[in-house]
Amino acid sequence: MYEVAAVLDPELYYELARAVYGEMALAGVACVGEFHYVHHAPDGSPYDDPNAMGEAVRHAARDAGLRLTLLDTCYLAGGLESGAHVPLSPRQARFGDGDADRWARRFEGLTADKSTVIGAAIHSVRAVPSEQIPVVVHAAQGRPLHAHLSEQLAENAACEEAYGLTPTGVLARAGALGPMTTVVHATHLTGADIGVLGSTRTSTCFCPTTERDLADGIGPAMELSKAGSPLCLGSDQNAVMDLIEEARALEMHERLQHHERGRFTPSALVDSLTVQGHAALGWSDAGRIEVGQRADLVAIRTDTVRTAGSEPEQVLYSATGSDVDSVVVDGRLIASGGRHRSIDVSGELHDVLARVWARVRAS
Repeated sequence: MYEVAAVLDPELYYELARAVYGEMALAGVACVGEFHYVHHAPDGSPYDDPNAMGEAVRHAARDAGLRLTLLDTCYLAGGLESGAHVPLSPRQARFGDGDADRWARRFEGLTADKSTVIGAAIHSVRAVPSEQIPVVVHAAQGRPLHAHLSEQLAENAACEEAYGLTPTGVLARAGALGPMTTVVHATHLTGADIGVLGSTRTSTCFCPTTERDLADGIGPAMELSKAGSPLCLGSDQNAVMDLIEEARALEMHERLQHHERGRFTPSALVDSLTVQGHAALGWSDAGRIEVGQRADLVAIRTDTVRTAGSEPEQVLYSATGSDVDSVVVDGRLIASGGRHRSIDVSGELHDVLARVWARVRAS
């Protein structure tokens, strides 16, 4: 990951993001929340436009036909070890702004438009010291705010050693939780953590394929939902781009954990993919097919080798992203017949990844 990050510049970043967003569109994604923290040049120095990398992401999403929530991420420390934060390493230098105040000044230069919402992110309690978090919260007021939370047991242990609190407790003390906030992963929570996230109506974004690929564990999805935390779904990795699989995994992980089938109904899984996902990204007028909502439509084939014989309510259990046929975003057809209308997605992915790895080998 660090080797790839080190060779990106705004032009290559745009091309890579455009190809990846094209892949997302083919999988039925209408809106992407980009947890963006590759901010500066590789040595940490700012570009002439300090938000050049963020603007590359904005243009890539627009050219792929997607709406974007740019979650500009505050990332200040290289980790939390032995009760203290450690400095960014040289390979992390381009992620950081020095402190939260300087991050906030750069963040203020980002502006929304008709296809882009500007949000913020606290990378994690490992990467943002506790005393810096309120600055991010203040800058993000009225905007979506996301944070990676309790992804691994080691994170919890380090946080408790440093602060005497769980990561949820640190965010709560800093005023970071609430209906505009979404925590990502939330894999290892105490009962008190679940209660705080639910009572504050903080959303939780599960990324099941990542959480299993990294051997992180299975989070308390049903417990959070019952406590009042709206659930949504994401990817957070490069190996799988299939939100149907993420939704199916949410239910299947519950079955593995609790030895009970049907923990989430198909309609609840659809809500996590649609209305609750859009709400977490700041698009309250998207996710439902009804008057006044954005015209986002995804058609899934029911005659493939995977879906043949499936009733509509069974599609999430039988289909994959490869069965997505047509995608309409804001009333515009961006994919049909399983092909993007303006991007040769496989060709662009092949080309841009070849150039990325050529740069890595040359560096």
